[in-house]
Amino acid sequence: MTTTGKRPVLADSVRITGDAVEILDRRVYPFEHRWVRCATSEDVAVAIERMVTQSSGPLFATTAGLVLAAREARHEPPGRAAGRLRRSGERLVATRPTNNHIRDAVHAVLAATVDGPLPEASGDELVDAVTRAAAEHDAAYRARSAALGGHAAALLEDGARVLTHCWADAYLIATVEAAQEAGKRLEFVCTETRPYLQGARLTAPTLVEMGYRPTLITDGMVAAALADGLADVALTAADRVTMDGHVVNKVGTLGVALAARAFDVPYYALIQAPDPQAPTAGDVVIEHRDGEEVLHVLGARTAGEGLTGYYPAFDATPPHLVTRIVTERGAFRAERVAEHFDKENG
Repeated sequence: MTTTGKRPVLADSVRITGDAVEILDRRVYPFEHRWVRCATSEDVAVAIERMVTQSSGPLFATTAGLVLAAREARHEPPGRAAGRLRRSGERLVATRPTNNHIRDAVHAVLAATVDGPLPEASGDELVDAVTRAAAEHDAAYRARSAALGGHAAALLEDGARVLTHCWADAYLIATVEAAQEAGKRLEFVCTETRPYLQGARLTAPTLVEMGYRPTLITDGMVAAALADGLADVALTAADRVTMDGHVVNKVGTLGVALAARAFDVPYYALIQAPDPQAPTAGDVVIEHRDGEEVLHVLGARTAGEGLTGYYPAFDATPPHLVTRIVTERGAFRAERVAEHFDKENG
Protein backbone atom coordinates (compact mmCIF):
# COMPACT_ATOMS: atom_id res chain seq x y z
CA MET A 1 0.00 0.00 0.00
CA THR A 2 1.28 3.43 -0.92
CA THR A 3 -0.21 6.85 -0.36
CA THR A 4 -0.48 9.57 -2.98
CA GLY A 5 -0.44 12.55 -0.64
CA LYS A 6 -3.39 14.05 -2.53
CA ARG A 7 -6.94 14.47 -1.33
CA PRO A 8 -9.37 12.14 -3.12
CA VAL A 9 -11.48 13.72 -5.84
CA LEU A 10 -14.72 13.06 -3.96
CA ALA A 11 -13.48 14.94 -0.89
CA ASP A 12 -14.35 18.18 -2.70
CA SER A 13 -17.33 17.57 -4.95
CA VAL A 14 -19.33 20.80 -4.58
CA ARG A 15 -18.07 24.24 -5.56
CA ILE A 16 -19.57 27.74 -5.57
CA THR A 17 -18.80 29.98 -8.54
CA GLY A 18 -19.68 33.59 -9.18
CA ASP A 19 -23.14 32.77 -10.51
CA ALA A 20 -23.86 29.11 -9.76
CA VAL A 21 -23.14 25.97 -7.78
CA GLU A 22 -21.38 23.10 -9.52
CA ILE A 23 -21.84 19.55 -8.23
CA LEU A 24 -19.71 16.62 -9.33
CA ASP A 25 -22.12 14.08 -10.84
CA ARG A 26 -21.63 10.93 -8.77
CA ARG A 27 -24.04 9.03 -11.02
CA VAL A 28 -21.36 8.79 -13.73
CA TYR A 29 -18.18 8.98 -11.63
CA PRO A 30 -15.46 7.65 -12.10
CA PHE A 31 -16.11 7.05 -15.80
CA GLU A 32 -16.79 10.76 -16.31
CA HIS A 33 -15.78 13.77 -14.25
CA ARG A 34 -18.89 15.77 -15.09
CA TRP A 35 -20.06 18.79 -13.13
CA VAL A 36 -23.76 19.66 -12.98
CA ARG A 37 -24.30 23.41 -13.01
CA CYS A 38 -27.06 24.69 -10.73
CA ALA A 39 -28.05 28.30 -11.36
CA THR A 40 -30.69 28.46 -8.60
CA SER A 41 -31.36 26.94 -5.21
CA GLU A 42 -34.20 24.97 -6.83
CA ASP A 43 -31.69 23.49 -9.28
CA VAL A 44 -29.64 22.33 -6.29
CA ALA A 45 -32.70 20.71 -4.70
CA VAL A 46 -33.50 18.87 -7.93
CA ALA A 47 -29.89 17.69 -8.24
CA ILE A 48 -30.01 16.25 -4.72
CA GLU A 49 -33.32 14.49 -5.44
CA ARG A 50 -31.93 13.01 -8.65
CA MET A 51 -28.91 11.55 -6.88
CA VAL A 52 -26.36 13.78 -8.57
CA THR A 53 -24.70 13.84 -5.16
CA GLN A 54 -24.98 11.34 -2.30
CA SER A 55 -23.80 10.57 1.25
CA SER A 56 -22.33 13.78 2.72
CA GLY A 57 -22.44 15.46 -0.69
CA PRO A 58 -25.98 16.76 -0.09
CA LEU A 59 -24.74 18.58 3.02
CA PHE A 60 -22.26 20.64 1.00
CA ALA A 61 -24.79 21.05 -1.81
CA THR A 62 -27.31 22.35 0.74
CA THR A 63 -25.04 25.00 2.24
CA ALA A 64 -24.08 26.07 -1.29
CA GLY A 65 -27.76 26.08 -2.29
CA LEU A 66 -28.52 28.43 0.58
CA VAL A 67 -25.84 30.80 -0.70
CA LEU A 68 -27.65 30.82 -4.03
CA ALA A 69 -30.95 31.43 -2.21
CA ALA A 70 -29.44 34.44 -0.44
CA ARG A 71 -28.22 35.77 -3.77
CA GLU A 72 -31.71 35.27 -5.22
CA ALA A 73 -33.18 37.25 -2.32
CA ARG A 74 -30.60 40.02 -2.62
CA HIS A 75 -33.12 42.58 -3.90
CA GLU A 76 -35.97 41.63 -1.56
CA PRO A 77 -36.81 43.79 1.48
CA PRO A 78 -35.60 42.34 4.81
CA GLY A 79 -38.70 40.39 5.88
CA ARG A 80 -39.31 38.91 2.44
CA ALA A 81 -35.63 38.06 2.02
CA ALA A 82 -35.68 36.06 5.25
CA GLY A 83 -38.88 34.30 4.22
CA ARG A 84 -37.43 33.38 0.86
CA LEU A 85 -34.32 31.95 2.49
CA ARG A 86 -36.40 29.89 4.90
CA ARG A 87 -38.56 28.51 2.07
CA SER A 88 -35.44 27.50 0.18
CA GLY A 89 -34.26 25.73 3.30
CA GLU A 90 -37.55 23.85 3.63
CA ARG A 91 -37.32 22.78 -0.01
CA LEU A 92 -33.80 21.44 0.49
CA VAL A 93 -34.76 19.54 3.65
CA ALA A 94 -37.58 17.81 1.77
CA THR A 95 -35.25 16.37 -0.89
CA ARG A 96 -33.85 13.45 1.14
CA PRO A 97 -35.70 12.90 4.42
CA THR A 98 -33.71 10.06 6.01
CA ASN A 99 -30.29 11.63 6.43
CA ASN A 100 -30.39 14.58 8.83
CA HIS A 101 -27.32 16.32 7.38
CA ILE A 102 -29.49 18.55 5.21
CA ARG A 103 -31.85 19.44 8.04
CA ASP A 104 -28.98 20.29 10.38
CA ALA A 105 -27.14 22.32 7.73
CA VAL A 106 -30.22 24.41 7.02
CA HIS A 107 -30.84 24.94 10.73
CA ALA A 108 -27.22 26.00 11.33
CA VAL A 109 -27.17 28.54 8.51
CA LEU A 110 -30.55 30.02 9.41
CA ALA A 111 -29.66 30.12 13.11
CA ALA A 112 -26.52 32.09 12.29
CA THR A 113 -28.41 34.55 10.10
CA VAL A 114 -32.13 35.35 9.76
CA ASP A 115 -33.27 33.13 12.64
CA GLY A 116 -30.51 34.48 14.85
CA PRO A 117 -28.61 37.74 15.00
CA LEU A 118 -29.65 39.07 11.57
CA PRO A 119 -33.45 38.83 11.26
CA GLU A 120 -33.59 41.97 9.13
CA ALA A 121 -30.62 41.18 6.90
CA SER A 122 -31.00 41.73 3.18
CA GLY A 123 -28.93 42.59 0.14
CA ASP A 124 -25.17 42.13 0.37
CA GLU A 125 -25.36 41.76 4.16
CA LEU A 126 -27.54 38.67 3.80
CA VAL A 127 -25.37 37.17 1.05
CA ASP A 128 -22.18 37.75 3.04
CA ALA A 129 -23.69 36.34 6.25
CA VAL A 130 -25.08 33.22 4.60
CA THR A 131 -21.84 32.63 2.70
CA ARG A 132 -19.88 32.90 5.93
CA ALA A 133 -22.27 30.63 7.86
CA ALA A 134 -22.21 28.05 5.08
CA ALA A 135 -18.41 27.98 5.04
CA GLU A 136 -18.28 27.67 8.82
CA HIS A 137 -20.72 24.76 8.81
CA ASP A 138 -18.76 22.97 6.09
CA ALA A 139 -15.50 23.44 8.00
CA ALA A 140 -17.04 22.20 11.24
CA TYR A 141 -18.36 19.10 9.47
CA ARG A 142 -14.92 18.30 8.10
CA ALA A 143 -13.35 18.80 11.54
CA ARG A 144 -15.89 16.50 13.19
CA SER A 145 -15.31 13.90 10.48
CA ALA A 146 -11.58 14.03 11.14
CA ALA A 147 -12.18 13.45 14.86
CA LEU A 148 -14.50 10.57 14.10
CA GLY A 149 -11.90 9.06 11.76
CA GLY A 150 -9.31 9.04 14.50
CA HIS A 151 -11.59 7.13 16.85
CA ALA A 152 -12.56 4.66 14.11
CA ALA A 153 -8.95 4.02 13.10
CA ALA A 154 -8.10 3.22 16.72
CA LEU A 155 -10.51 0.26 16.56
CA LEU A 156 -8.78 -1.26 13.53
CA GLU A 157 -5.87 -3.60 14.07
CA ASP A 158 -2.76 -3.33 11.95
CA GLY A 159 -3.38 -5.58 8.95
CA ALA A 160 -7.17 -5.59 9.37
CA ARG A 161 -9.29 -6.58 6.38
CA VAL A 162 -12.24 -4.19 6.31
CA LEU A 163 -15.59 -4.85 4.63
CA THR A 164 -17.44 -1.69 3.55
CA HIS A 165 -20.99 -1.19 2.30
CA CYS A 166 -22.02 1.76 0.12
CA TRP A 167 -20.03 4.99 0.28
CA ALA A 168 -19.00 6.35 3.67
CA ASP A 169 -17.59 9.54 2.13
CA ALA A 170 -15.79 11.91 4.54
CA TYR A 171 -15.97 9.37 7.35
CA LEU A 172 -14.14 6.68 5.38
CA ILE A 173 -11.57 9.13 4.03
CA ALA A 174 -10.87 10.42 7.54
CA THR A 175 -10.62 6.89 8.95
CA VAL A 176 -8.17 5.81 6.27
CA GLU A 177 -6.07 8.94 6.70
CA ALA A 178 -5.92 8.39 10.46
CA ALA A 179 -4.96 4.74 10.00
CA GLN A 180 -2.21 5.75 7.57
CA GLU A 181 -0.88 8.34 10.01
CA ALA A 182 -0.76 5.60 12.67
CA GLY A 183 1.21 3.36 10.31
CA LYS A 184 -1.52 0.73 10.09
CA ARG A 185 -1.78 -1.51 7.05
CA LEU A 186 -5.36 -2.16 5.95
CA GLU A 187 -7.09 -4.15 3.23
CA PHE A 188 -10.59 -3.49 1.92
CA VAL A 189 -13.52 -5.47 0.56
CA CYS A 190 -16.24 -3.30 -0.98
CA THR A 191 -19.80 -4.24 -1.81
CA GLU A 192 -20.97 -2.94 -5.20
CA THR A 193 -24.15 -1.43 -3.65
CA ARG A 194 -27.10 -1.74 -6.03
CA PRO A 195 -28.75 0.01 -7.77
CA TYR A 196 -26.42 3.03 -7.99
CA LEU A 197 -23.21 1.04 -7.41
CA GLN A 198 -21.80 3.54 -4.92
CA GLY A 199 -19.44 0.94 -3.51
CA ALA A 200 -18.10 0.02 -6.92
CA ARG A 201 -17.94 3.54 -8.34
CA LEU A 202 -17.26 5.74 -5.31
CA THR A 203 -15.74 3.75 -2.45
CA ALA A 204 -13.45 1.47 -4.42
CA PRO A 205 -11.98 4.16 -6.72
CA THR A 206 -11.41 6.47 -3.75
CA LEU A 207 -9.53 3.72 -1.94
CA VAL A 208 -7.45 3.17 -5.07
CA GLU A 209 -6.66 6.90 -5.05
CA MET A 210 -5.51 6.51 -1.46
CA GLY A 211 -3.12 3.70 -2.34
CA TYR A 212 -5.15 0.50 -1.83
CA ARG A 213 -6.23 -2.34 -4.08
CA PRO A 214 -9.71 -3.20 -2.77
CA THR A 215 -11.61 -6.35 -3.57
CA LEU A 216 -15.09 -5.82 -5.02
CA ILE A 217 -17.99 -8.17 -4.28
CA THR A 218 -21.67 -8.09 -5.16
CA ASP A 219 -24.13 -7.26 -2.40
CA GLY A 220 -25.29 -10.86 -2.26
CA MET A 221 -21.78 -12.13 -1.48
CA VAL A 222 -21.38 -10.56 1.98
CA ALA A 223 -22.25 -13.66 4.00
CA ALA A 224 -20.14 -15.90 1.78
CA ALA A 225 -17.20 -13.49 1.97
CA LEU A 226 -17.33 -13.43 5.76
CA ALA A 227 -17.75 -17.21 5.89
CA ASP A 228 -14.62 -17.50 3.76
CA GLY A 229 -12.70 -15.22 6.13
CA LEU A 230 -12.28 -12.47 3.56
CA ALA A 231 -12.76 -9.70 6.15
CA ASP A 232 -12.06 -9.22 9.85
CA VAL A 233 -14.35 -6.25 10.48
CA ALA A 234 -17.39 -4.60 8.87
CA LEU A 235 -17.37 -0.82 8.73
CA THR A 236 -20.10 1.47 7.38
CA ALA A 237 -21.25 5.01 7.74
CA ALA A 238 -24.70 5.78 9.10
CA ASP A 239 -27.17 8.22 7.61
CA ARG A 240 -28.83 8.48 11.00
CA VAL A 241 -28.36 6.91 14.42
CA THR A 242 -31.25 7.03 16.87
CA MET A 243 -30.84 7.75 20.54
CA ASP A 244 -31.58 4.10 21.36
CA GLY A 245 -28.84 2.87 19.02
CA HIS A 246 -30.53 1.91 15.75
CA VAL A 247 -28.26 2.45 12.75
CA VAL A 248 -30.11 3.77 9.70
CA ASN A 249 -28.00 3.44 6.57
CA LYS A 250 -28.06 2.39 2.92
CA VAL A 251 -30.36 -0.59 2.41
CA GLY A 252 -28.33 -3.77 2.75
CA THR A 253 -26.57 -2.62 5.91
CA LEU A 254 -28.90 -4.78 7.98
CA GLY A 255 -27.84 -7.79 5.93
CA VAL A 256 -24.18 -6.94 6.50
CA ALA A 257 -24.78 -6.69 10.26
CA LEU A 258 -26.64 -10.01 10.35
CA ALA A 259 -23.87 -11.77 8.45
CA ALA A 260 -21.23 -10.17 10.67
CA ARG A 261 -23.01 -11.41 13.79
CA ALA A 262 -23.36 -14.91 12.31
CA PHE A 263 -19.63 -15.17 11.65
CA ASP A 264 -18.40 -13.35 14.76
CA VAL A 265 -17.11 -10.32 12.88
CA PRO A 266 -17.39 -6.93 14.64
CA TYR A 267 -19.54 -4.31 12.95
CA TYR A 268 -18.72 -0.64 13.48
CA ALA A 269 -21.00 2.22 12.34
CA LEU A 270 -19.72 5.77 11.86
CA ILE A 271 -21.77 8.89 12.58
CA GLN A 272 -20.75 12.27 13.93
CA ALA A 273 -23.48 12.16 16.58
CA PRO A 274 -26.77 10.38 17.26
CA ASP A 275 -29.86 12.41 16.42
CA PRO A 276 -31.62 13.90 19.48
CA GLN A 277 -34.74 14.32 17.33
CA ALA A 278 -34.95 10.56 16.71
CA PRO A 279 -35.43 8.67 20.00
CA THR A 280 -36.23 5.42 18.15
CA ALA A 281 -36.18 3.98 14.64
CA GLY A 282 -39.88 4.77 14.41
CA ASP A 283 -38.98 8.46 14.45
CA VAL A 284 -36.95 8.21 11.23
CA VAL A 285 -38.60 8.57 7.83
CA ILE A 286 -37.23 5.83 5.58
CA GLU A 287 -37.04 7.18 2.06
CA HIS A 288 -38.68 4.93 -0.53
CA ARG A 289 -37.47 5.75 -4.01
CA ASP A 290 -39.15 4.89 -7.30
CA GLY A 291 -39.03 1.13 -7.77
CA GLU A 292 -38.11 1.70 -11.42
CA GLU A 293 -34.61 2.55 -10.22
CA VAL A 294 -34.10 -1.08 -9.14
CA LEU A 295 -34.83 -2.20 -12.70
CA HIS A 296 -31.92 -0.17 -14.06
CA VAL A 297 -28.17 0.10 -13.54
CA LEU A 298 -26.18 3.06 -14.86
CA GLY A 299 -29.08 4.09 -17.04
CA ALA A 300 -29.55 0.68 -18.68
CA ARG A 301 -32.55 -1.50 -17.94
CA THR A 302 -31.48 -4.83 -16.48
CA ALA A 303 -34.92 -6.45 -16.03
CA GLY A 304 -37.63 -7.51 -18.42
CA GLU A 305 -41.04 -5.95 -18.83
CA GLY A 306 -44.00 -6.63 -16.55
CA LEU A 307 -41.99 -6.25 -13.32
CA THR A 308 -42.46 -4.02 -10.30
CA GLY A 309 -39.44 -2.73 -8.42
CA TYR A 310 -39.31 -2.10 -4.67
CA TYR A 311 -36.71 0.31 -3.33
CA PRO A 312 -36.48 1.32 0.32
CA ALA A 313 -33.27 3.33 0.10
CA PHE A 314 -32.34 2.69 3.73
CA ASP A 315 -32.81 0.10 6.45
CA ALA A 316 -32.51 0.16 10.25
CA THR A 317 -30.09 -2.15 12.04
CA PRO A 318 -31.05 -2.82 15.69
CA PRO A 319 -28.52 -2.11 18.46
CA HIS A 320 -27.82 -5.75 19.33
CA LEU A 321 -26.24 -6.26 15.90
CA VAL A 322 -23.88 -3.28 16.22
CA THR A 323 -20.55 -3.76 18.00
CA ARG A 324 -19.74 -0.07 18.36
CA ILE A 325 -21.07 3.24 17.10
CA VAL A 326 -18.18 5.64 16.51
CA THR A 327 -18.88 9.36 16.86
CA GLU A 328 -16.67 12.42 16.94
CA ARG A 329 -16.38 11.87 20.71
CA GLY A 330 -15.44 8.21 20.78
CA ALA A 331 -16.73 4.67 20.34
CA PHE A 332 -19.89 3.66 22.20
CA ARG A 333 -21.88 0.51 22.70
CA ALA A 334 -24.95 0.95 20.54
CA GLU A 335 -27.45 0.85 23.37
CA ARG A 336 -25.43 3.53 25.19
CA VAL A 337 -24.74 5.85 22.25
CA ALA A 338 -26.73 8.63 23.96
CA GLU A 339 -23.69 8.93 26.27
CA HIS A 340 -22.09 10.78 23.35
CA PHE A 341 -23.83 13.88 24.68
CA ASP A 342 -22.58 13.26 28.22
CA LYS A 343 -19.08 13.92 26.89
CA GLU A 344 -20.09 17.36 25.70
CA ASN A 345 -19.40 18.80 29.11
CA GLY A 346 -17.09 16.06 30.24
